[in-house]
Amino acid sequence: MQPEARLGTVKLVGAGPGAADLLTLRAARAIGSAQALLYDALISEEVLALAPAACLKIQTGKRAGRTSMKQETINRLMLRLARRGIDVVRLKGGDPSIFGRVGEEQAFLNSHGVSTEIVPGVTAASAAAAQFGFPLTHRGESRRLLICTATAAGGGLVEVGRKSLGADTTLALYMARDQVRDAADQLMSEGWLGCTPAIAVENAGHSAARGVAGTLETLAQALDVAKPTGPVVILIGDVTARASIASFADVSPVRALS
Repeated sequence: MQPEARLGTVKLVGAGPGAADLLTLRAARAIGSAQALLYDALISEEVLALAPAACLKIQTGKRAGRTSMKQETINRLMLRLARRGIDVVRLKGGDPSIFGRVGEEQAFLNSHGVSTEIVPGVTAASAAAAQFGFPLTHRGESRRLLICTATAAGGGLVEVGRKSLGADTTLALYMARDQVRDAADQLMSEGWLGCTPAIAVENAGHSAARGVAGTLETLAQALDVAKPTGPVVILIGDVTARASIASFADVSPVRALS
């Protein structure tokens, strides 16, 4: 009787914001032992270089506004590789549990008998705050952090509200680069003050990150000047006034401190 073929495993790994030295040790070890690497478009070359030379590398896209591999195709590809006995690393930017569809992928693989492991990573809001020198929470200013995407599944803007949150909230808006103006208008209609400090960080965690500071009311205009092309995380709340950027009135892009 033929022994049953071994199924490969799939590790759903957070690559953090881009720099290899911001990977967790567990993530670096997973990449270093991968037989197949399915990675998102924003994964840096220095992170990809950690994979073995013989590792099969497949770029899956997953960048807003650009053509990318469909989620169903990615799921089927992971399953096909695992059924061949190949150990797969599905490498995602930031933390896979934050807007990384990790729940969908894990459920699909587990339903087909494939073992999975989730490896966390540094998320964009944490990377942006650390790089520009401000806290996400601070005694007397912010006692909660709300991370949300700018748009809902149907394409409309997410309703955040203020009355239920209070003024001591730091709001992190992901995937908001092209919705800043509409998002700000909606937040102000929900009770957020236009004078609330805010900062937009492009390519958080990279050496070439840029920070643009302003207020909820002025940030969209500042970004019109800066014209970011990379991924942007928007952080709104009093703590962002502590960011190491020359002036909130200066709408020119500021390079991150090294």
